[in-house]
Amino acid sequence: MGMIRSTEPDFLPGTLEMLILQTISRSANHGYGIAQHIQQISNDVLKIGEGSLYPALQRLLMNDYVVAEWGVSENNRRARFYKITPLGRKQLVQEKRNFNALLAGIARVMETP
Repeated sequence: MGMIRSTEPDFLPGTLEMLILQTISRSANHGYGIAQHIQQISNDVLKIGEGSLYPALQRLLMNDYVVAEWGVSENNRRARFYKITPLGRKQLVQEKRNFNALLAGIARVMETP
């Protein structure tokens, strides 16, 4: 028996929120648009299901890193659009710093014979 492989990638804690903040730091977007953008930019490596996306957006809302308002999507559907707040921008800077330090640490361990 092989390992049970989930179809969604395992994210390090906080990484998904960081990717969402990065995505909406350019312009407000709805949930599906955010997931699509991340998937496209990552060349299909990062596929985010609704089961991960919406809880992450909820956490961002609760922390005041994003605000949500109703709008109309490209295909004329009512959708909630998420917009980064000034507090969210500060958090994104911090998250990037932490993430880069984490990646550098992992790389050092992996490069050690």
